[in-house]
Amino acid sequence: MLTLDINGKKLETDAEPDTPLLWVLRDHLGLTGSKYGCGKALCGACTVHVDGTATRSCVLPVSAAATMKITTIEAVGNSTVGKAVQDAWVAENVPQCGYCQSGQVMSATALLTTNKKPTDADIDAAMSGNICRCATYVRIRSAIKRAASALV
Repeated sequence: MLTLDINGKKLETDAEPDTPLLWVLRDHLGLTGSKYGCGKALCGACTVHVDGTATRSCVLPVSAAATMKITTIEAVGNSTVGKAVQDAWVAENVPQCGYCQSGQVMSATALLTTNKKPTDADIDAAMSGNICRCATYVRIRSAIKRAASALV
């Protein structure tokens, strides 16, 4: 059994140590907000925070995260930054199909946690690994800027 610190709770799983964290979250623990997109850490749909860093959970073995604090989309709004990002996402009407949005929100929250006044280049760098098939990138950038201004 592995004990994981997820969203501030200690949760146990009997998953094999090499099972990707994404599958443990979704299939073992019922936290389905993080999505499977590519399985190769290329699209960002599976992004969670591991010790505060935006991390692709589809390629991270659960055993590698066992000693770290994991935050998923289900709890990101419990932080001031996460709440500001979620509010800005709604205000800017960012989602279209919505599939990638949990990963987008997680990456944006990680950015604004460390950089309250990101430049366009900072936003591009932080969000570069997140793909949106609906191409809501302009709205995503606007939402990040709105959230940043709310945090000042």
